[in-house]
Formats: sequence, structure tokens, C-alpha cells
Amino acid sequence: MSKENKELRIRPIVESDLQRLWELAYKEESPEWKKWDAPYYPHHVLTLEEFLENKEQYISQNSRWAIDINNTIEGTVSYYWEHKPSLWLEMGICIYNPNYWNGGYGTKALKRWIDHLFQTLPLVRVGFTTWSGNHRMMKLGKKLGMTLEARLRKCRYYNGKYYDSIRMGLLREEWEDMNECL
Repeated sequence: MSKENKELRIRPIVESDLQRLWELAYKEESPEWKKWDAPYYPHHVLTLEEFLENKEQYISQNSRWAIDINNTIEGTVSYYWEHKPSLWLEMGICIYNPNYWNGGYGTKALKRWIDHLFQTLPLVRVGFTTWSGNHRMMKLGKKLGMTLEARLRKCRYYNGKYYDSIRMGLLREEWEDMNECL
């Protein structure tokens, strides 16, 4: 079966997903995905037992869901409140398995996550922060109609080089207008 024909869905994380999530995110010391997902922050290996001590942060949480491709967890979508009283939410995505990079999976998953967030929360805006070394994430934001809202110059240091912090956002009315045209 080709990658293009595989089914992608996002869904709440259940207990039976935890071992797979641990294998993808915390088992390896230097996983490939970490080179793109905020590599200027340290990555910490956890044993499965250590990971499971915090399982309540994953199971049935509204703020973190699994990206399920053909019935296998390959990543997560998430959000956190930058400032909850003003409903300022930032979201994220990580597809841990490099076999699913550059195949449209991130676009499809984040589109579904944005739909879900706008349908279930009284938001006026969704956004994310990335860094200028992550060209795929910036391209994904543009594909989804997001606007470059901020560029903090040379504030991320990685492998001997400074990068910009990039903040992109999308207003509810922009999302609705775009989706009416589809």
C-alpha cells in the first residue's frame, strides 16, 4: 500500500498507545525528529517506567491527541494556553516517524486539529511557534493559510548558528473563509 493511500486520523490518546508513544518520543537518545522540533532544547531519554509515571498527561487529554496513520501512532498534535483568559492558544504537531515526512501527513493532521479546535473551543485565533531552521513547518503554516505574525531575529542557537523564532497565526474568520471556498 502506498503512503498516499494510508488512512490518517487524529484522536484522543488511550492507554494502549503509551508504549508506542514512548518508543517514538523518549526511547532514543538522539531521535531524528528532534533535529527539527526545537532542537535547541535538550532531549531527555526516559525509561518506559519513567514515562508511564506521567501517563495522565497523555491519556484522554483534550490538549494532546495522537496522529494515527493506518492504525499506528506516528505522531501527536497538541495545544497549550499562552494566555487562557484571552483564549490565546498555541498549537503544535510532531510526526516522529521520518517515513511520514514530506507526504502531506502533517498538513492533513494539522488541518484536522485546527478544525477540531475551532469547533470545540471559543477561539478567535490559533497559532504556532517554530524556528527558521524548520522550513517544513513554515511551509505547512503557509499551506494552511497562516500569516507570519512575528519573527524574533537570531534568538535560537543551534549547532553553532543563530536562527529566528517564527510565530504564525490564523484567525477563525480566515479559516472559515478559506474552507467555504473548498
